[in-house]
Amino acid sequence: MAAQHRCIAIVGPFQSGKTALLEAILHRTGAIDRPGRAGARLGDTSPEARAHGMSVEPAFATTRFLGEAFTFVDCPGSIEFAHDLKAVLLACDAAIVVCEADERKLPALELTLRELEAAGIPRLLFINKAETAPGSLRDALALLQPASRVPLLMRQIPLMEGEAAVGFIDLALERAFIWREQAPSEVVALPDGELPREKAERYTMLERLADHDDALMEDLIAEVEPQADRVFADLASELRRGQVVSVLFGSAEHGHGVTRLLKALRHEAPGLPETRERLGVAAEGAPLVQVMKTLHTGFGGKLSVGRVLRAAIREGEAVTGSGGGSARVAALTQLAGAAGHRVPEVQAGEVAGFAKLDPIATGETLTTGAEAPDALAELPAPDPVHALALRVRDRKDDVRLSAALAKLADEDPALIVEHRAELGDLRLSGQGEMHLRVAVERLSSRFGIGVETEPARVAYRETIRGPAEARARHKKQTGGHGQFADVALAVRPLPRGEGFLFEDEVVGGAVPRQYIASVEAGARAFTAKGPLGFPVVDIAVTLKDGAAHAVDSSDAAFQAATRLAMDDALAKAGPVLLEPILAVSMAVPSGATAKATGLVTARRGQILGFDARPGWSGWDVVEALIPEAEMTDLIVELRSATAGVGTFTTRFDHRAELTGRAADAVLARQPVRKAG
Repeated sequence: MAAQHRCIAIVGPFQSGKTALLEAILHRTGAIDRPGRAGARLGDTSPEARAHGMSVEPAFATTRFLGEAFTFVDCPGSIEFAHDLKAVLLACDAAIVVCEADERKLPALELTLRELEAAGIPRLLFINKAETAPGSLRDALALLQPASRVPLLMRQIPLMEGEAAVGFIDLALERAFIWREQAPSEVVALPDGELPREKAERYTMLERLADHDDALMEDLIAEVEPQADRVFADLASELRRGQVVSVLFGSAEHGHGVTRLLKALRHEAPGLPETRERLGVAAEGAPLVQVMKTLHTGFGGKLSVGRVLRAAIREGEAVTGSGGGSARVAALTQLAGAAGHRVPEVQAGEVAGFAKLDPIATGETLTTGAEAPDALAELPAPDPVHALALRVRDRKDDVRLSAALAKLADEDPALIVEHRAELGDLRLSGQGEMHLRVAVERLSSRFGIGVETEPARVAYRETIRGPAEARARHKKQTGGHGQFADVALAVRPLPRGEGFLFEDEVVGGAVPRQYIASVEAGARAFTAKGPLGFPVVDIAVTLKDGAAHAVDSSDAAFQAATRLAMDDALAKAGPVLLEPILAVSMAVPSGATAKATGLVTARRGQILGFDARPGWSGWDVVEALIPEAEMTDLIVELRSATAGVGTFTTRFDHRAELTGRAADAVLARQPVRKAG
């Protein structure tokens, strides 16, 4: 039987060292000759990633270890780019969670682990930067367990030399290893002084495994040393079933612990058969591919990165996506960061780039033939938390901008592009300040389009405070038929949210029936922009009286007279500005709840209450009402107050009157309409 090809996600909090670990793995397996930051060619390859010193999109690299193939997917750690994770995880067999023994980064680790738990992905925890935190390693299990709802299983304990960790003791193998710089660790004799600690920690590990193995529990009770094969079988089976999370440690920068991690993956991580079972995919049938990421390359057009879940697929085959789109695979590329090489065929388990599948989106499932397969999962885009208005620096780029934004949104479904005709702007929404900054930088670097940005505009409305009446006459004589209409209107405010109401109270035929609709049309048209310069809402307009001419009256004349009457009536009725109020639900670590409520009150917001986040120990949910105008940089300050993990969702709640200086500032920026 051919060796299987595993797909492993490398995930974890921001700046935990995921890309460095990928480089260390590729160096250890011979895929690259220079690991670490100076040789980071297969991780942060985009100009934006290098400029900001962080991963901004998944990076794929395939290598071999002891005769078996692995594709590793280095996923961004920032919460602003975490939306890519869902599509990637769907097709992965397991994940390496890179973290640090640092209590301050526990909430970020919890976010990552929750994503994996929700997706049902087996995972190993790799505590990175072990050389800088030997003291924390001793208590790592107690420190990190609150972030995981699944028990953590410590597989190693640090081997100390003074205050420095110089290696580890493997509790399953009962062997000691000394780290070597960028090389496999060296086996050494177990120091005599470490034997009692090793025995105690090993027993703790075995007890945890015995929670799911009655035979092992009986051996422990009888004080019978379990056979090594049983221990390793339990480590593999309980990891694959998601009953434990194995914990190893090392240093990606120095290459410490990498070989042991790779061996654990090779022997214990699930493969394609288990992933097919998790996804409900039959082993036999037509080729099936899950699209993990979409890229638009400058040289080859659109590239859909996908994993083959069943059978083999060849260059030139026609495929159909779960969204109904069909295309022919123009080329197949095995990826290695920004580079890759063309292959004629991709086997089950392998990850490749599929060229020119233009109708296919990230997250779709593909098969050969004309019949669309069922999607393996729905991957809705996350709700946006930050928005900008875009304006091209050069007007000739207007058309190109729309096409470029469409490609960026195709690559990244968390980017939402809206043309808002009412406000006359182009709005780009996303997951945070850096998320949108990277998108704007890509417009320049990839498409050569320079844009100016400003805070997204707010859709203000206006209404009236009281009733008023007005009469207006439209009369013109220009030769031949003239124009004549006379209209008497009354306006009054309606309850908030009622919209527009038109009533006809004309008696005696003062306004002929055929012109009543013209008066209503004129009144509705006027509400598009009221005396303050904004759309008018929540008013009732009543036609009280009027006059017509047998020859000169017309639809246009009555609409013109109505606009004059509306302008006069609304000016008398006390026009007032309305601003949209959003219901905001913030999710924050409990230690930052006070800061979150402070951000609300500083933005003219109203706290509705807060409570424990359901199912999240140590987290709160703060409910509030905040004016949309005050939301501009809320996510920036919230992330700053919560070590980068706070977020929120919003929905429109109601409109409220805006008065005083805030209203004056809005009106000062708004050109007021002219009468008529």
